[in-house]
Amino acid sequence: MPNGILTKMRQGMESFRPSEQKIANYIINNPQEAKELSVVEMAKKSNTSEASIVRFCRTLGLKGYQDLKIAISMSIMNELGKEKILHEIIDVNDSPDIVLQKLALGNIQAIQDTCNIVSTERLADAIEAIDKCENIHLFGIGASSVVALDAQYKFSRINIPTFMFFDHHIQLTTAVHLTNRDVAIGISHSGRTKEVIEGLKVAKEKGATTIAITQYGKSPIQEFSDIVLFTASVENNFRSGAMASRIAQLQVIDSLFIGVACKRYDEVIKYLEVTRETLEDKKYN
Repeated sequence: MPNGILTKMRQGMESFRPSEQKIANYIINNPQEAKELSVVEMAKKSNTSEASIVRFCRTLGLKGYQDLKIAISMSIMNELGKEKILHEIIDVNDSPDIVLQKLALGNIQAIQDTCNIVSTERLADAIEAIDKCENIHLFGIGASSVVALDAQYKFSRINIPTFMFFDHHIQLTTAVHLTNRDVAIGISHSGRTKEVIEGLKVAKEKGATTIAITQYGKSPIQEFSDIVLFTASVENNFRSGAMASRIAQLQVIDSLFIGVACKRYDEVIKYLEVTRETLEDKKYN
């Protein structure tokens, strides 16, 4: 049972139907009361219908209304059991130390919210797919390409052939050669980046297992993704580099890397030692 259902509602608000937005807004603003209501009472309080509430439960990945009430209770306990981190808007007059602290809080919240949103079952599926694949191909544009490059570096160090190209045309021309023995990972915070979606579409058509790393909510990238790993983000008013969303994406990449490394522990230790020694030789004494 997810303990981040309130986070899911906040992050997915824009992708919900109008009736679902009403339900989500009511629950977010009245969680203590919401967890005690019957489905009939919830429908009245949110000015919707019982059928809308049942559909909303399915949208959130829950089996039914009882699961929703339990998830709300768990989220309340989770948020009360720790200090709530709020990402403040950065002001042009903030001093460097204040900017540092505000960005740190935002990054911490992005990581915590992503841990609440990402499905551990889908994460396990992705780790299994990567562990069995012959090659990894990464698709990312702009800030997401930096995350893709980080993934290439990590997986290459443990001897998994990993390919990432900044040029979109090269991404597409390599995608046409993928097979069912390959994994293609598309990284797009919005889930609407045309170039990334095109890459995953071609990869999926060629039989590769496709994985999307994207923010929670419905988006076009999911149509061409066998496995979707959701992230959360807390952006401030200076979005250059997609600050907190990049941190959330890196959290997922690191989880995939460590998951695969654990499955291949004995050989991974040897690969990491060899690469470490090689890099040490390049340092000045």
